[in-house]
Amino acid sequence: MLRFNAIRTGYLLGISLVLAAIIYFFASNWGGLDRTVKIVLAAALIVLFYGLSLVFARIRAVPGQQAFLSNVFLVAGCIAFGVSVALLGQIYNSHADSYGLFLIWSIPALLLSWITRYNPFYMLSYVLIHLALWLYFYPTMQSVPYRELESLSIAGVFALINLVLFLLTFLQRLHSGPLKYMSFIVFHIAVLTTTNSFALDGYGLVMNIPCIAVIAIGFYVFIKVRLSKTLLTLNALAASAFAVFKFIELAEAYSSSLFFVFGLIFVALLLTGNVWFFRYLNRLGESSPEDGEITDEDKLDSAESDTQTSDMSASESGTTVSEDRGSDWVSKSVSRMIKVVGVLIGSISLIGLINISTNVNHTEYVLLGVSLLLMISMILIPDSKLDSVIRYTLLTISYITGWAAILLSDQTLLSVLFLIVSIVGWFRSQGRRQLFFTYTFVNLNLATILFQQFQEWDSWNWSFEYIILSLFLVNAVLYAASYFIPKKASQEHLRDSSLFFSLLFMFWATFFEDVIPHSYVLINILYFVIVTGMVFAFIRLKQKSEAITSVAFWFIFIGFKYYDLLWTLLYKSFTLALLGVIALGITWWADRRMAHSGKTAFDADHRSFSFMRLSPLLIAVVIVLQLGVIGYQTVRSETLIATGASIKLKLAPVDPRSLLQGDYVALNYDISTPFSQDHWNRGKVKVVLTPGSQGVYTANRLYQDGEKLANHEIVLNGQWDGSRIQYGIENYFIPEGTGRTVEQNAHYAYIRVSRNGDALLERLAES
Repeated sequence: MLRFNAIRTGYLLGISLVLAAIIYFFASNWGGLDRTVKIVLAAALIVLFYGLSLVFARIRAVPGQQAFLSNVFLVAGCIAFGVSVALLGQIYNSHADSYGLFLIWSIPALLLSWITRYNPFYMLSYVLIHLALWLYFYPTMQSVPYRELESLSIAGVFALINLVLFLLTFLQRLHSGPLKYMSFIVFHIAVLTTTNSFALDGYGLVMNIPCIAVIAIGFYVFIKVRLSKTLLTLNALAASAFAVFKFIELAEAYSSSLFFVFGLIFVALLLTGNVWFFRYLNRLGESSPEDGEITDEDKLDSAESDTQTSDMSASESGTTVSEDRGSDWVSKSVSRMIKVVGVLIGSISLIGLINISTNVNHTEYVLLGVSLLLMISMILIPDSKLDSVIRYTLLTISYITGWAAILLSDQTLLSVLFLIVSIVGWFRSQGRRQLFFTYTFVNLNLATILFQQFQEWDSWNWSFEYIILSLFLVNAVLYAASYFIPKKASQEHLRDSSLFFSLLFMFWATFFEDVIPHSYVLINILYFVIVTGMVFAFIRLKQKSEAITSVAFWFIFIGFKYYDLLWTLLYKSFTLALLGVIALGITWWADRRMAHSGKTAFDADHRSFSFMRLSPLLIAVVIVLQLGVIGYQTVRSETLIATGASIKLKLAPVDPRSLLQGDYVALNYDISTPFSQDHWNRGKVKVVLTPGSQGVYTANRLYQDGEKLANHEIVLNGQWDGSRIQYGIENYFIPEGTGRTVEQNAHYAYIRVSRNGDALLERLAES
């Protein structure tokens, strides 16, 4: 089964790389392709992926995987449609990352969701609709000043949409586990946003009531009506987030010694409630026989999704992950998040309490004394005398407050004292997470001491760089020393922690400018050679944890440097395409070997099926609709270019980047700032343009319905947002890396305007 899922992962990775290569290629806006070729490629891209879906649905070329590949290519076809729509926007210079792009893209995704009931289409539709809504309310190229009631309404729209989706999935009208959990989380985020008293001063306090009601209803439903440990855990996280957010609001309004005392009490209650809740949650799984009518809908969702839609997951190939196992993972993650938040609030409260209540001139000494006393107490008290949660919570608070104190005191002797106690605390700690956390603070203490020393030496112009390099050397020495320590648990933890921080600080050093001539290049080459060697060495020596760490840092280095240093989007696209083809080739070869050796787990067709085979007619209608959208937009834009009136406008550009469409110049026209703004309502406007000197058109007035225009006057449709007018011609897409040249040389824009006032940006020019 593991091999079977590995084969699917390989196919999915290869197809994803090819898709990424296509997106990079179009985003590069390579000048070697003219407008017609790009449009043909956009349509061909859609036909290609849907055609491959049909081929794998009909031809048994990959035993056990043809249905899976058919469905993957079906999803890829829908993604290709979105890329093609973005490409048309790039060709005809429409808005970058506009809500219209994602709205149009979401329509076929929704239709395919309805036809297939396939989880990837559900999630794609969900993301696209939310992007469209977000960009409609908050466009990337303009700042819309909403009133409090309008902001509250926007949050309410997101909350309502996600509530409806959650109820549909919870009541099993839609069978999608990912959609259920995603909509539940976003719903609570939207509801919590409505309680924000900082942004919604007039409504935040009142909105606390429905937020508390929603959380309370969640606890009742997920315990009494239909047991769901995962949803119950997420509901507890929402309750904790609400409590913490309200604490922050109160801290801003009522900062006093009494309030910080209440803060410490709040932390105690939060952590105690955290322990109590998860113990109670574990007992919920131990239901008696008479509780049989309380069913876990998540198990039902998992089973139904397995037989109908979960083509990309392991469940479809006969492996189902139980809801209890998933809920345990969620429970542990949420519990740790709550503990981290509790520790931070406790630290802030302790620092604030000491700072306000003490009357000495230097409260940092009092703070350091309290933290050292607390730390030493936690180190000396035997394990049997104190609960581990309480021990490590108080120990963490003492670390945070102590480090804050030595930063404020700026005394090297005190820093060294705190470092010694921290090292003793590392030897006293137990458990991988506790040891790693303590080791992190040891490095912070070392960094503080080094900073205090370098700060006194004004001649050291590269003090920060030397601090990072010094920390790298210290951790590298500790890693080497770990091989000479007698084998025990501390050796393994020291080795893992010192390796992680050695690679972290060395990776940090790869971003330094030249400390000595050519040091930037040398450090980058040295890092790549060392980490690559580590990867092969650790894999050969079967040192699993070290191999995982070195591989992770190798990929992080490649990811950062690949984007920042090496090639343009065009060359990246070729590289990604090559990697995708290699991944597909290797996977196909491994798949064939499994088939010939008889080790294929089973033919997936009895569990999964090709949607292209089951619903070819409906899917064909969606494909024709997509091609029709591409054709309509092309014809409409080409007609405007051929028949529209050409006008010249004055502009002032800037240079951002679109995710899907590549580099573009954002244009700010003189006519964007109107002549008069008296009693204007936000929304659609029609602006009358008149030619001036050098043939440059300027805004003259707002067009009134029925009025006759003078010769050479042009009406241009726009959208007034309260500060400027948007005409839909504010973006001009350019080849990658040419933005600076365009900014310096482009002073005018040539526009095509149709008779009904629609505009299309044709070109930029210096004069």
